[in-house]
Amino acid sequence: MIIQGDEPEQIRLLRKLYPKGNYFMQGDEAIAYGAIFAGCRFYAGYPITPASEIAETMAKELPKVKGYYIQMEDEIGSIAAIIGASWTGLKSMTATSGPGFSLMQENLGYAIMTETPIVVVDVQRSGPSTGQATKGAQGDFFQARWGTHGDHPIVAISPISVEDSFWETIRAFNISEKLRIPVILLADGIIGHTREQIRIPDPEEVEIVYRKLPKNEEEAKYPFGDVDGSLIPPMPLFGRGYFTHVTGSTHKETGLRDVYTPEVHIKLVNRLHKKIEKHEKEIEKWEEYFTDDMEILVVSWGVSARPSLGAVLKAREEGIKVGLFIPKTVHPFPGKKVKELAKKVRAIIVPEMNLGQLILEVQRYVNDDVILKGVNKIGGVPLTVEEILREIRGV
Repeated sequence: MIIQGDEPEQIRLLRKLYPKGNYFMQGDEAIAYGAIFAGCRFYAGYPITPASEIAETMAKELPKVKGYYIQMEDEIGSIAAIIGASWTGLKSMTATSGPGFSLMQENLGYAIMTETPIVVVDVQRSGPSTGQATKGAQGDFFQARWGTHGDHPIVAISPISVEDSFWETIRAFNISEKLRIPVILLADGIIGHTREQIRIPDPEEVEIVYRKLPKNEEEAKYPFGDVDGSLIPPMPLFGRGYFTHVTGSTHKETGLRDVYTPEVHIKLVNRLHKKIEKHEKEIEKWEEYFTDDMEILVVSWGVSARPSLGAVLKAREEGIKVGLFIPKTVHPFPGKKVKELAKKVRAIIVPEMNLGQLILEVQRYVNDDVILKGVNKIGGVPLTVEEILREIRGV
């Protein structure tokens, strides 16, 4: 079972098991199949609504592609297991929701500090605490950004449909592998349980990215060293004969612990930030509609993006010049682009299924003379086109 170097056999298997064509599936299932097409061959998880279908699909499908599935005792064990699997070279993923995402935060910080490429899926549901277990929400926007402690960077991606869930999961893996970082897929319970038709591609249509490995023994001595100026260290895998030390404590380029020397900590944490900042343009992704002649801008994300588009289309039929901006990468937030768009409009409307989270990021990039208004809804029921349209008409 190999990720890199076993492509012909993996492609043969994927073509046989999932022939190119149209399929009818849930968003959760699309995430699982996206992970498999991205090369994920290890999944550890603990069941939780509304993310359980991801675990069910991975349990059923991973063995068919020579992968491994483990039912863990809880969410803490789940993320710990995928971190360990990643250090053996397997692309790895776990999925959870609300309370489980809270439990994973400590080890998410460990993955950030140890530069471990993993994908963590949070299928958001109504909270706080156990909240409305079966109902979708968008309340984890800032938990994804700041849930774990310390001064850390993070990448979080949010799909807007079932098909988008397939492709954005692949993108999450590719960013994770390229930059050697954990990436969060910030899905939600409504898209997760929505069934739609999606197109499964031929596996050769899917771009696959592999992590950088040491070219020789000398490079392997520095698992946290910027050996080539890219800010991304090659990752010496366990079981390949290297003497590798990994710790969540502040460490030198060799991996050995040093929690006393300020320069060591400053250099390490600054590099963790800079390697994401350096690749910001590659990480950022958004969709933009009717922004050339707009006077009003709608900024929305995840499950709220589709009714937002519906409202924008209806508003334009009524002669209202309104545009739409949908960040697909929500962290790092594309603030420069929002600032550029904000200069064109007199008002910005931000629909989301919470009591105001994305709007706080938007606010950082908008001048005081622009009207900024949230359209917020909780209770597990998605926003409707009419609710958003009403706010567009009234602003």
